[in-house]
Amino acid sequence: PRIELAVEGGKPVRDTRAKPWPAWPVWDEQEEQALLRVLRSGTWGSATPCTEVPAFAQEFAQFHDARYAVCNTNGTASLEIALRAAGLRLGDEVIVPPYTFIASASAVITAGGIAVFADIDPDTYNLDPKAAEAAITPRTRGIVAVHIAGCPADMDALSELARNRSLFLVEDCAQAHAAEWKGRKVGAIGDLGAFSFQSTKNINAGEGGIVLTDDAELYARSWSVANAGRRPEGAFYEHHLLGSNYRMTEFQAAILRVQLTRLPEQARRRWDNAQFLNQELARIPGIRPMGLDPRVTMHAYHIYIFRFDQARFGAMSRSEFINALSAEGVPCWAGYVPLYRNPAFLDPDNFPGRTVDYAKARCPVAERVCADEAVWLAQSLLLGTREDVHDIVEAVAKVQRAASS
Repeated sequence: PRIELAVEGGKPVRDTRAKPWPAWPVWDEQEEQALLRVLRSGTWGSATPCTEVPAFAQEFAQFHDARYAVCNTNGTASLEIALRAAGLRLGDEVIVPPYTFIASASAVITAGGIAVFADIDPDTYNLDPKAAEAAITPRTRGIVAVHIAGCPADMDALSELARNRSLFLVEDCAQAHAAEWKGRKVGAIGDLGAFSFQSTKNINAGEGGIVLTDDAELYARSWSVANAGRRPEGAFYEHHLLGSNYRMTEFQAAILRVQLTRLPEQARRRWDNAQFLNQELARIPGIRPMGLDPRVTMHAYHIYIFRFDQARFGAMSRSEFINALSAEGVPCWAGYVPLYRNPAFLDPDNFPGRTVDYAKARCPVAERVCADEAVWLAQSLLLGTREDVHDIVEAVAKVQRAASS
């Protein structure tokens, strides 16, 4: 018998009104009490002596196997701070992947550099170390390793490349809270790591960011950039470089301290449900889970990505698949376009005085992935039960059967 999809008027696999997915963010009276604690303290900012921001900095750094942390306003600011602290100079080139949020590249440009795009690995969607090496020129100053979707990039190969070519290595950890490479959490494996606490992130305070490092000098420079050019041990009106005000508030830090206590259990639940999902989706024709390097000992799964092969779905396009799967009660979307295809990178007025033409950029793997391959699920779908994950599998399988029949 013909399978009637929900998008055609049939009954969905999951009625999300009767059976909603886990809500995000997760919070209770602990966050409420933390906010009231700050409110009643009368100390709401971190320009003067405070308690929540330094406490969170210490707790997050310790959790992520790092010596130092600088709290700040958001993930984009974290990247800008890290790049400036690393010594990025006007006109320096920095290698970045095109399959990421715009901040991974725009932070380079905002800090005075030139973003040079290198292609991604087809198995992980992370920066391909060989493509990164091929993109190095005499003007290259550093590499941004994005841990896309929460999957650590190849930190062995990228660290070796950076070391051999005397380049800095900044980790973009905006999606990678609690992710691990060979048993060590990301963030201070490279020279510096930049995190985001924006609303969708795996721990969040609406907005916020943090920079991690193991290097005392890079910490001091990061702190200075985020604190109007002051030095940690200097006077309030003593400024040593042209920094800005990227300070986190006490309210944000108080929420994040509570959110951090939830992270280990949530990360483990995402990991466990994702491993089951990988196993089951691999059985469905035309669906390929992402590759998982054995050196990745924890994938944060801020986004669960799988690969769609139209050849096994008859005449159904990826766009039609996404609409059909969403109608079955599994919200999903296509994700990024290659960054260099965005209008911001194609408008020469955005790069005055710089000889860069992003219209000529070509990263074939990223272009294919963005055009017709990647399908995204939000991290909150992995915070449910095994029964919830079964619904994802059943919905994908239903759409595949209907499309191929």
